[in-house]
Amino acid sequence: MRLEGGCYCGALRYEAEGEPMMKAQCHCRECQYITGGSPNMFIMMPIDGFKYTKGTPRQFTRSDLERPVTREFCAECGTHVVTRPRSLPGVVLKVGTLDDPSLFGTPQMAIYTIDKQTFHQIPEGLPSFERLPKR
Repeated sequence: MRLEGGCYCGALRYEAEGEPMMKAQCHCRECQYITGGSPNMFIMMPIDGFKYTKGTPRQFTRSDLERPVTREFCAECGTHVVTRPRSLPGVVLKVGTLDDPSLFGTPQMAIYTIDKQTFHQIPEGLPSFERLPKR
């Protein structure tokens, strides 16, 4: 699969190739900050198939978390584009940044439902996990 996308203003562009490692909606509290309160829809792609084709992102990593991730965003418009987990060989692409978000299809699971808000919706029958599923 080949995906292309970028930020709202167009200053940051990327390409991602490979087999998706995970397609999910994340309800964790950190993602709620990034999305403005909703679950975060994402597709995890292999890190070796990812590259920026335009611009350089700003990065932010919290220092107060046990297992922080690095979030990359556009320095011009602030769009959160990707997350880089330290413990996984993948890059987490935000579905809203894809040129064609319909390529996402549907999530395979809902994760971090321990932080789910009452107004969050999980499709009926979607496998759900309080944190991450066992590998």
